[in-house]
Amino acid sequence: MERLKCVRCPLGCILKVKVTKSGIEVEGNRCPRGEEFALQEIENPMRILTTSVKVLGGALPLVSVKTSGAVPKEKIKELMEYIKSLEVKAPVKIGDVIEKNILGLGVDLVATRDCDER
Repeated sequence: MERLKCVRCPLGCILKVKVTKSGIEVEGNRCPRGEEFALQEIENPMRILTTSVKVLGGALPLVSVKTSGAVPKEKIKELMEYIKSLEVKAPVKIGDVIEKNILGLGVDLVATRDCDER
């Protein structure tokens, strides 16, 4: 049995998840979103990735970025290796798309901070 803390709503239910031959059993959820969260966490965990990208000619050496949606947890290492090679020219504004459809995952890499030119 695995224990998970649900993050889909403010209740933060502690879920008990048991994988059996007949399927996945979830207990402890106080709303339907808890069961959905547990099933996704067991079958295909997803995460929003936050990191930074090098800025050329910027007032700051790096700009913070995040994916516009969740990506498979198993792809995070590959994404980080790819993002490490990216560079963006200043100026950068919050919401600028740094990389569209990054690695073909259907999400964009978006700036979460402004960075002016030097």
